[in-house]
Amino acid sequence: MKLTQIWTDPTGNTPPRLSDLEVVFKNTVNVILGFAGIAFFVLLLIGGIKYITSGGDPKAVEGAKKTITYAIGGLLVVVLSFIVLVLIKTLTGVEVTQFKITL
Repeated sequence: MKLTQIWTDPTGNTPPRLSDLEVVFKNTVNVILGFAGIAFFVLLLIGGIKYITSGGDPKAVEGAKKTITYAIGGLLVVVLSFIVLVLIKTLTGVEVTQFKITL
């Protein structure tokens, strides 16, 4: 009886490795950042349309301004969080913007 056994796939495919999570994480972050950019654009567009169609109604103008303000605020949060990560990388030398699994 063997205590250790190397697993082989009968089809010849290699099994997934732990380092494959790096690719999954990178793709997930790229999708989230892309979604954040799209959400910013859509909210800015909606805020602009609300502002144009408000017809001088103070409540509608205020709502449109809030939508635009929140859209810009959300974009600033995303950009500032990336700047903080780059600053940490610069000050400490630790690569915090790259997800690496080392065994």
